[in-house]
Amino acid sequence: MKKIVCAAGLIAAAVTGLAPMAAHADDGLSFNAGVVSDYRYRGISQTRLQPALQGGADYAKGAFYVGAWGSSIQWIKDFDVAGGVELDLYGGYKLDVGPVGLDLGVLQYAYVGNKLADVGGGTAYKNANTTEIYGAATFGPATAKLSYALTDLFGNYNFTDSKSSAGSYYFDLSATFDVAGFSVTPHYGYQKVVNITNASYSDYSVTVSKEALAKGLTFSLALVGTDADKTFYVPGPAANSTKFLGDSGAVLGAKYSF
Repeated sequence: MKKIVCAAGLIAAAVTGLAPMAAHADDGLSFNAGVVSDYRYRGISQTRLQPALQGGADYAKGAFYVGAWGSSIQWIKDFDVAGGVELDLYGGYKLDVGPVGLDLGVLQYAYVGNKLADVGGGTAYKNANTTEIYGAATFGPATAKLSYALTDLFGNYNFTDSKSSAGSYYFDLSATFDVAGFSVTPHYGYQKVVNITNASYSDYSVTVSKEALAKGLTFSLALVGTDADKTFYVPGPAANSTKFLGDSGAVLGAKYSF
C-alpha cells in the first residue's frame, strides 16, 4: 500500500481482526481465525477494499505474553512484486498500577518474502518490514496507546532528502461499552509519519460486535473513516489501482477464538 502507510488500525481490536494483539487475560495457549470484508489497519485498507483471511495464536504466562498473527494483504502485490502475507510477531508485559492497567511491548510486522524495496529500481520504498514498540494504559473502559517505529514505517522513505520515516508514531484512543448485550467500541487514532509530505492523518471508527451462534464466535460491524490525503493514499498507476484506500466504509467481520 505505499503510497499508504500500510501494514496492517485498531478498530475494535481482536473482534474485526484489525488489530493483531489479543487480550492476554488468561494463562495458556489460545488461537483465533477469522475473515473480514476489508482489512483496515489504522483506517487504511491493506487489501484494496477486498476481503481478507486472518488468524493467530497467543501464549500468556502471568504478566508476560507472546503471539503471532497473520493476514492476507494486497498492497505490496499491487506493485507486481512478492509480498502477499503479513505476519505480526509480538510480545509484552502487563501490570497494574493502582486502577490503571499498563501494557508494554514490541511488535514486528513481517511481510513474508516482500520485494517492496525493488519497486522503482530501489528508489521508491525501503523494505516493508517494520518494528514498533508500544505502551498502553487502560482505566475503566478506556485505553490509550502509543506505538513508535524504530525502523522505516512500512517501507516509507524520503529519497529526495535521504530522510528515514523511523520515529513515526501512532496514538490510539478507544473505549469499550456494553450496550444491550452488544459490545460497542468507539476509536480515534492519529498516525504521524515523519519526513514524508502529506502522509500523516487521523482515523476514526465505531465497532459493534456480539458473540453469537456458538461460544467463541464473534460477529462485528465497523464503520471506518479517515482524513487521509487522497494524493498520498491512492496507490496510482504504478500499483494498478486508483482507489482511495482511506475512504469511509463499513467492515464486516467474523472471528472464532478457541
